[in-house]
Amino acid sequence: MKNNLHPDEHKFLEGPHSRRHELVFAIKVFFELVSGFRKFHFLGPCATVFGSARFGEDHPYYKLAEEMGASLAGLGFAVMTGGGPGIMEAANKGAQRVGGKSVGCNIILPKEQKPNKYLDYWININYFFLRKVLLFKYSYAFIVMPGGYGTLDEFFESITLIQTGKMKHFPVVLIGKEYHRELYEYLQTRTGQGTISPRDLELFLFTDSVEEATQYLQENAIKHFNLESSKTIKPIRLFGEVLKKFKRKD
Repeated sequence: MKNNLHPDEHKFLEGPHSRRHELVFAIKVFFELVSGFRKFHFLGPCATVFGSARFGEDHPYYKLAEEMGASLAGLGFAVMTGGGPGIMEAANKGAQRVGGKSVGCNIILPKEQKPNKYLDYWININYFFLRKVLLFKYSYAFIVMPGGYGTLDEFFESITLIQTGKMKHFPVVLIGKEYHRELYEYLQTRTGQGTISPRDLELFLFTDSVEEATQYLQENAIKHFNLESSKTIKPIRLFGEVLKKFKRKD
């Protein structure tokens, strides 16, 4: 199995190291976290779209994600993704197409994942756990499109954070009834075993419809958290907090 961890992260997860090494690692994490804060702090409410990097432009799920990205931008969200290709690219493309903000948290891997071409703002992240923190920190809604291990991890983490009260009950939408049919049936069987409460299945909307998802987000994010009247924090030039769009060379 190929190792996709950043070398520092790989070593950190091996177990205890010297106090000096652990301190240096903590300092690296701190500065990368602050870099994320400085980049995303001024975007206003975000909605994060999770999904596979493996769907091309002609795939129906790519087109569905593009439609979802446009709809999220229409609601006033900055559309945030993992910054890569596939579903992530499609959601960012949809947001840009309608003049919305398009944002990415791109993970640095041994086989480099390049930020997709539809991002206005992005940050490159070395550590998977830190990337996830940023994706969750700034979002008032989570849209889970068809995907693999990473997408399922993000879906279950969002549900777990809400179910345990560690995060407010932000709306979660699981899109793709046929794709996720067996997953949903599995969750239903766990309620019969008592390991998942029937009420916990109400923590997310399961749908195929962008229109239904949009209405759900309007009621459970925009209205519930009064996002229409929320104020975007203004950058302070003295602190070097001027937010500029990236200009691509390619």
